[in-house]
Amino acid sequence: MTHDTDVVPEESARPPLQERLRSPGGKLAARVGLVVLILTVVLLAFGIWWPNATLPTTASDTQEAVRMTLLVFSIAAAPVMALVWGISYFSLRHWSHSGDAPPEDGPPIRGNNRVVGSWLIVSSVLTAFLLVWGLSELTATTTISSSASPEIIKVTGQQWLWSFSYPEDGGVSSPDLVLPLNRPVVFQVTSTDVIHSFWLPEMGIKIDANPAVTTSVSTTPTLLGTFNVRCAELCGLNHSYMETTATVMGGDDFNSWIQTHGGTPGQHVAEEASNG
Repeated sequence: MTHDTDVVPEESARPPLQERLRSPGGKLAARVGLVVLILTVVLLAFGIWWPNATLPTTASDTQEAVRMTLLVFSIAAAPVMALVWGISYFSLRHWSHSGDAPPEDGPPIRGNNRVVGSWLIVSSVLTAFLLVWGLSELTATTTISSSASPEIIKVTGQQWLWSFSYPEDGGVSSPDLVLPLNRPVVFQVTSTDVIHSFWLPEMGIKIDANPAVTTSVSTTPTLLGTFNVRCAELCGLNHSYMETTATVMGGDDFNSWIQTHGGTPGQHVAEEASNG
């Protein structure tokens, strides 16, 4: 009489992933590196293309700083993202299990001091670089030279329109924004009712207009033309219609506009004449 005996399955002759990565004849490490390299190139190309293709027209130094910051951050993030995606792909492919739950957990993976140390150094340097870049761009776009004479413009939001006044040019008021080319502008933004948001997409300016509070933000227009002014805060029934235009003019045209509207060009005109 014969008895059935349990058949013990033979262990797979395939070595663990860690050994295949380290083995001289193994090709997995090279494949991981190749995938990471390809992903890095693709993400770099996308990071260079995306800010130029999707951002609004650059019409001020602030918007230029925004564009350059997105470009630099995208380039710096490309190899990190490629490394994470590459390792994730091979982890899911080679460490995945289908069907019933495995009878036991996989072998423990020991730490690699060289890899950990290298990652700490690289990530610390990258973080410090991005921090310094961001702070320097923020300082450059929010600091006005002591030798400059900025144009002060009071911006008032209300349901559902914007109004602009020029206190240093005889108190001229207008429902449309007019700006001088290549001259620093300081917007003093407030609201008469609810919270609005003063937004000039092409100039990289977006700041809340709060009732009974005045908030300042500055920029320097660098491109002639007509651009958008919108409200970016849901402020009531006709929020979507709360928009107007911003027209950037040369210095002489801007002064003529001020005079046409019954104002007198301010102190900056006298300074420019004396410097000229």
